[in-house]
Amino acid sequence: MATTDTIKSERINLRLSQTAKRRIEQAAGVEGTTVSGFIVASALAHAEKAIRDHDTVVLERRDAEVFLDAIVNPPAPNERLRAALEEHARRVHSG
Repeated sequence: MATTDTIKSERINLRLSQTAKRRIEQAAGVEGTTVSGFIVASALAHAEKAIRDHDTVVLERRDAEVFLDAIVNPPAPNERLRAALEEHARRVHSG
């Protein structure tokens, strides 16, 4: 039985130049796959990288130390934070 990831029911149509099409066909042939398989694999690899790059924050060592210290030893709330929390409690009723 096929899993949800293997059922192919969605479609993407695209137009490209003759040169681009030939390049993709050549690359698919070199890799021993179909054009469709090559495009899907390439697009998924690029999508994963784009998402990973977007979701990952890279800090210099000093910045990472400052960040972690703030988590481990958070500063006491100042007046602006207390006011914001009071405003939130006034506006948002959870229950």
